[in-house]
Amino acid sequence: MHIGPYALANRLFVAPMAGVTDRPFRRLCKTLGAGYAVSEMVTSRRDLWNTLKTSRRANHDGEVAPIAVQIAGTDAAMMAEAAAYNVANGAQIIDINMGCPAKKVCNKWAGSALMQDEPLALAIVEAVVAACAPHGVPVTLKMRTGWSQDNKNAVALARQFEQAGVQMLTVHGRTREQGYKGQAEYDTIAAVKAAVRVPVVANGDLTTPEKVRDVLAYTGADAAMIGRAAQGRPWIFREVAHFLDTGTHLAPPLVVEVRRLLLDHLEDHYSLYGEFSGVRTARKHIGWYVKTLPGGDDFRARMNLLEDPQLQLNAVDDFFTELATAMDRMPVAPSMNDQEQESDLESAA
Repeated sequence: MHIGPYALANRLFVAPMAGVTDRPFRRLCKTLGAGYAVSEMVTSRRDLWNTLKTSRRANHDGEVAPIAVQIAGTDAAMMAEAAAYNVANGAQIIDINMGCPAKKVCNKWAGSALMQDEPLALAIVEAVVAACAPHGVPVTLKMRTGWSQDNKNAVALARQFEQAGVQMLTVHGRTREQGYKGQAEYDTIAAVKAAVRVPVVANGDLTTPEKVRDVLAYTGADAAMIGRAAQGRPWIFREVAHFLDTGTHLAPPLVVEVRRLLLDHLEDHYSLYGEFSGVRTARKHIGWYVKTLPGGDDFRARMNLLEDPQLQLNAVDDFFTELATAMDRMPVAPSMNDQEQESDLESAA
């Protein structure tokens, strides 16, 4: 599969999730079998580009190409300027956010709110494509099925976006009205795939290898984008890849391997955020890793009180070292139900 001139390693993608898919997490997922990952959304507001938050989101040091940056905003000229800015800072693919359902985004008419204003949505796409074309940078877009159950316009928008030059479309199988509640539906994704010639990526409730296989077959989508199911389980990509290739399940990772993965992840995390912020923002990642493990709840409660990175590393090291004496491999992850998905999500693009 290609996006513009870039050949991807496979058709399993990491979904952009605010507060989650930073550089350390993207690098980890790519190491563990993801063929492609998109950054957290970067604002189109020029006055925020030099803030610490935005600079961290735009950090791609050591990341495997292609470097994909998602931008969000409501003004066509500002979005075009944001695209050019990120291209100048190393972005090789620009993704437009029309999928985020978060109120703080939609209340400003960004994210999935743009699907309510088709002329504005199209104007933004045309402006971003025009800004990227001189640099040979492909533009992709992530959206929902529509704003509400009564207004599903993904197919109509997909046709317009393709004509405007978008080279890949990702569709989350929910409306903005749903947020992350209920079940994702895949009929709209199949309809988008049938309506356009560019690659289409399926997203929503892809939590098991079987589900990925079935959704790809049902929709005809070219790729699958996994988000929340990778939180605390970044090896899901190699598990799904193995299943799609062989029809058999890969054994869960050894506890000693996960210990090393998490410790390396934390070191990389601290290097990006610094010690003070790094310890605090790492807590959610550690919590996801241990959530289903014996003693995980008690450990998480104790670990959340630690404010020193070395103490946090030592606690994680001790927990998994002790766990390895009781079990060789990680347990098979259960499918997340809607309530768990909702509570686990900080904000997804």
